[in-house]
Amino acid sequence: MKKLFLMLVFLCFIGAAYLLVVFNYSYSDGSRAGYTQKFSNKGWICKTHEGELAMTTVPGVAPILWNFSVWDEKVASQLSQAMGKRLVLHYKEYRHLPTTCFGETAYFVDRVEITE
Repeated sequence: MKKLFLMLVFLCFIGAAYLLVVFNYSYSDGSRAGYTQKFSNKGWICKTHEGELAMTTVPGVAPILWNFSVWDEKVASQLSQAMGKRLVLHYKEYRHLPTTCFGETAYFVDRVEITE
C-alpha cells in the first residue's frame, strides 16, 4: 500500500513538473502582420478565443491564413475592436499542451499593434 502511495505521489510530481515547463517556456515567439479575418469564442465546455489572420504580401494574391488563440481577455477585446484593420500580432508558441481547453492552436497572441 505504501509503495502504491509513493508511486502515485511520484507520478503527480512528474505531471506537475511537466506542466510547469510547458506553460512557462515557449518554443518560439515572434510577430505576424495581416488582417484579422475571423475571431470567435469557441468550445463546448472550455471556451477559448480563436482567430484567423490573413497575411498578404501583394494585393491580388491569395492570402496565407494563420490560426491563433488568445488567453488574455484584454487582448481578445482589442482584437474584436480592430477587425478589418491591419494588425501586427505578437505571439508565443507553446507545444504539447495537454488539452485543447487552453486553445485549439499552439500559437497564443499576447500583444496587438494596429498599423495604418
